[in-house]
Amino acid sequence: MKKTFTLKASAAPLALGLALAASPAFAQDAETSTDDGAEQGEAIIVTGSRIASATVTSAAPLQVVDSQAIADSGITNIQELLLENPAFGTPALSRTNSAFLTSGTGVATVDLRDLGSDRTLVLINGRRVVAGLPGSSTVDLNMIPTQFVERVDVLTGGASALYGSDAVAGVVNFVYRQDFEGIEANAQYGITEEGDDNRYQANVTAGVNSGDGRGNILVHFGYSNEEGLLSRERENTFTDDFDLFRLTGDPADFGTSSAPFFSSGPPQGRFDVNGSATSADDFTFDPATGVLRPCFSANGGTCNAPGTAFDGQAIGPDGFNRQFFRTLAVPVERYLFSTAGRYEFVDGVDFFFEGTYSKTSSSREIEPFFLSSGDIFQSDGRVPIEDANGNINPLVPADIVAASQDNNGDGLRDFSFIRRIVEFGPREGSTDRDTFRFVVGFNGSLFDDQFTWDLSYNYGTTTENQRSSGQINTVNARLALNAITDTMDLDGDGSTTDAICADADARADGCVPFNVFGVGSITPEQLAYLNAEGSFQTDITQQVVQGNISGSLFDLPAGPVGIAGGFEYRRETSEEDLDALTNAGLNAGNAIGDTEGQFDVIEGYVEVRVPILADTPFFELLEVGGSVRVADYSTVGTVTSYSGTGTWQPVEDIRFRGTYSRSVRAPNVGELFSAQSQTFPSGLTDPCTGIGATGGGATGDNCRADAGVAANIAANGIFTLTQPDIQGISGFNGGNPNLFEETADTFTVGAVITPRSINALRNLTITADYYDIEITDVIASSPRQFTLDQCFGEGNQAFCDLVIRRQVGDGQNSAGSIEFINAFSSNGAVLETRGLDITASYRTGLDGLGMEDATLSARVSYNHIFQYDFQPSTTAPADPADGEIGTSDNRFTANVAFDKGPLRWSWTGTYIGSASEDDQFCAAFDLDPGCFTQGAEFYLDTQINWSINDTFDVYLGADNVFDNDAPNLLSGTTFNVTGTDTAADVYDIFGRRYYAGVRLSF
Repeated sequence: MKKTFTLKASAAPLALGLALAASPAFAQDAETSTDDGAEQGEAIIVTGSRIASATVTSAAPLQVVDSQAIADSGITNIQELLLENPAFGTPALSRTNSAFLTSGTGVATVDLRDLGSDRTLVLINGRRVVAGLPGSSTVDLNMIPTQFVERVDVLTGGASALYGSDAVAGVVNFVYRQDFEGIEANAQYGITEEGDDNRYQANVTAGVNSGDGRGNILVHFGYSNEEGLLSRERENTFTDDFDLFRLTGDPADFGTSSAPFFSSGPPQGRFDVNGSATSADDFTFDPATGVLRPCFSANGGTCNAPGTAFDGQAIGPDGFNRQFFRTLAVPVERYLFSTAGRYEFVDGVDFFFEGTYSKTSSSREIEPFFLSSGDIFQSDGRVPIEDANGNINPLVPADIVAASQDNNGDGLRDFSFIRRIVEFGPREGSTDRDTFRFVVGFNGSLFDDQFTWDLSYNYGTTTENQRSSGQINTVNARLALNAITDTMDLDGDGSTTDAICADADARADGCVPFNVFGVGSITPEQLAYLNAEGSFQTDITQQVVQGNISGSLFDLPAGPVGIAGGFEYRRETSEEDLDALTNAGLNAGNAIGDTEGQFDVIEGYVEVRVPILADTPFFELLEVGGSVRVADYSTVGTVTSYSGTGTWQPVEDIRFRGTYSRSVRAPNVGELFSAQSQTFPSGLTDPCTGIGATGGGATGDNCRADAGVAANIAANGIFTLTQPDIQGISGFNGGNPNLFEETADTFTVGAVITPRSINALRNLTITADYYDIEITDVIASSPRQFTLDQCFGEGNQAFCDLVIRRQVGDGQNSAGSIEFINAFSSNGAVLETRGLDITASYRTGLDGLGMEDATLSARVSYNHIFQYDFQPSTTAPADPADGEIGTSDNRFTANVAFDKGPLRWSWTGTYIGSASEDDQFCAAFDLDPGCFTQGAEFYLDTQINWSINDTFDVYLGADNVFDNDAPNLLSGTTFNVTGTDTAADVYDIFGRRYYAGVRLSF
């Protein structure tokens, strides 16, 4: 038996189709059939069409999640439930992949078809939502009050002609509760089996009708807190396991751990005195005794050997364990308020409003900063030991002074260093994000309810305030490293032997000499002078005025000709403001500029639907439709999108459907106006590694053409990189004001099977939909590995211009090593995906088994990807991603629920198919695609709900019942999320966890 959701068109601009009663997961097809209300001429609107009609079937693939699914899942954030559906790809942002980001910590996003969050349009009650990330259109789902959601429409396929820009992959429409009277409340607590990541939530919803019955108002208050999880709280991520293959290049070592693989930045420091490429003659401190000794005296000529008594380079067991300080899942705390209401103040005309406020707090923790003298003295990384008068810095140990020399030709002896500045503590950041959105408007009907209309104003704003610590002020550090002996008691402390800053102006500003030699040498006074507190503020606004009208023009023999039209004006602004040190890159971290921009657009659309045949042999229904939308942007000018649909139902039990759409996505503020910002990419392979003085083909010739690479080969015999070289690659990202719109062509064809004529299968529904999406003029920056391969493998100068190598070595990095690989946005890429969605649902009574009034419902949603290709440019070969980690060829979610009296017991299984390492990663080592394969994963969740009485329920649940560990994807591989040793945005990192809660209703 079906449950039909119908809604007067005057109550909202969009409503869902129907979902199966008690379906605890996505309904495969939101087919809306005539119900009691529709029989009385009540117009309804289905997501995927703007036309109001008494009988509507969806030509586009549409899935629905209802409030029962939310209740069965025990989720805190709606993102968790949506990601179980295979139509959604790996999220760009979540609790488990945002700890290392400069912005976006704790943000929750969705991404249909893995085509990017900015290509999935998120709506609330059919209207746009202000972005949660500056410069983008990406909505933060933390602002969605989970328990206030009545249901969610998931429309897959291009829908720009109906809903505007960004609906390239599809639409996710959150429909809030309406016309509710009474009080509902719930409270829930959850914890992992390991006793961490505590989760709390409490929610209250209340609604009341007006005394005259013409109006209703609802309010909702919600609170949730997910406490987070640190890497050190899990045995498998307590230390950093690096893939040995990245060190040896031997295919036999692929997937083999070199554990423990610790960082090369020792807390006691490592000090180079002669600028040589080898670290054998460097100095370090014995961590056991604190005594300064040259590396060669400890381990026979190198600081690099793991397992030695005091390993200054420390890439082995005696190095620095970064994992101890890293975060697996960031904590997220939310306060939520929502309201909605309507009042019919004149017959046939309603005033309506809705509002949402959310306050989200999150934080992150990562390891103390790895500081090198090159961060402070950026030209050559050499720190002067003396001044022009021969005054020696008294903090420099005598052995280093004696061994030092003038390495940069300025006439002064110098040294360089690397050091983990543990005295600064872990790098920490806290984020507060506030989102406010309200809508006010009117709706009603015309011409004896033949047409419905609505007019609304929508305003939203998101502000973010972020504070961070643990970085160093490199301007002050440079002054503080220039120290002399205070022979004249210039600081007035009565001592003539202590160190002071040489610069008098710096002393007046509070300069304290910086002692980098040995663990614990940095005092609180030095910290106060050197610490660089960071700040980041954002302000995003969105204003929308829209009007819609929908109805039937006239009747044909097969039914009424439907039409809808409307307009929309939208203005969006975005600002990002960082502290001055971050802007200039003077905190030894990423240099990130401020961004400010805005755009506005006015657009109009029209949609028609024409029934051709109905209720005739082999043509229960034959219907075609189409829509067109024209938009005029202040940035890219006029763009047009359009679509066509067709439905053929030869008999009652089967319906065929198809769509074609041309969608567009205009560039957002960030893509157009972002200032250049610095990043430190990981997982890159330098094509020049191992190249010698001869040979190597075209790659060898292109590599040797770089003077730095040639110098490295001359010194080492072959081009050789150290671990700091691999970790020391940086680059800049940036916007492009000359961008234009992306264009997407989407084709879907499918069938809906509802065998109502077979009594035993009356409650079975099966759908199958094939989709093909090609996006051209994709706004993207070339992947950095692709840039390297194009430059040195193909000799493409346009890509070589983006690569900057160090021409000489310094105390940390080798000559020829990569310093920068830049990536700027352009309209040069192509993205294409093809796949198949299959869903099935069934519900049956169990009276035949002697279980009176018991029912069993089952539901499965399956996705297979035939193709997922990204071309960085139209002339470049496609980079296939189908079957790789994060885009597995096969995924499904299945659900079974048993109901009898007060008991409801549901089970949900989620399957992620086997997947392989990135083919580009494999190719960099001359290995075939699929050089490493990760096996399939299956997660099982369950919940038992018991209704004590009509007003009180208790429930217990468990997620990841089998306690599956996330697969171990070692550091240095493509899909490893830093700090997690796995693809934490794909696989479950928490393990088995439990929750319990109560629900009250009055």
